[in-house]
Amino acid sequence: MQTLRVQRWDDHRYYHHCRINQSLHLLSAISFLVAYALLFIDPVWAALVAWLVSMTSRQAGHFFFEPLGYDTINQASHEHKEDIKVGYNLRRKMVLLGIWALLPLVIYMHPGLFGLLPTHEGWYGYLRAIGTAWLYLGVGALLFRTLHLVLLKGPLEALAWMTKILTDPLHDIYLYHKAPWQLLQGKRYATAAELAAEAEQFVVKNAR
Repeated sequence: MQTLRVQRWDDHRYYHHCRINQSLHLLSAISFLVAYALLFIDPVWAALVAWLVSMTSRQAGHFFFEPLGYDTINQASHEHKEDIKVGYNLRRKMVLLGIWALLPLVIYMHPGLFGLLPTHEGWYGYLRAIGTAWLYLGVGALLFRTLHLVLLKGPLEALAWMTKILTDPLHDIYLYHKAPWQLLQGKRYATAAELAAEAEQFVVKNAR
């Protein structure tokens, strides 16, 4: 749990300064919970919701709204933050999102994806084939990075990261439910004082 708290704190303080990004994470978290519920009803539609709504809103916040220059609050360069990020940094995300974006084209050109998927018929079948492929991609990306982290940092760090990813929707709602209102008040970025207060709370929680 301590390792999980550290990973969450580093992710929040380094990569979520912008209230627009935080608000998009709130949208992403809510839609991810919908996708989790759909997993028990129709996993293909769960994957479509997760990738088309949850992932696009989440990653748009990082790519388009989060400052990518020198972090004066944390006294850290973007390169330094990318090097210490446990999960998918921006470079790894670009590779993952590139595969995600290419899959519909590959499935359209090669129905059945070389025998890996059922051959689709019509546009609805095509949509379900894409959802199935994205479901495999999501599970595969999670397991691949977890196993990679086992080799790089050990099982504790890897399992903490997997737990973080799977529970991020609930934690993001807790963290960012006020972000839209703060944004409407003109508070586009978290301040050094706000992050310092959160850091103090983090220290207190870890001391318990």
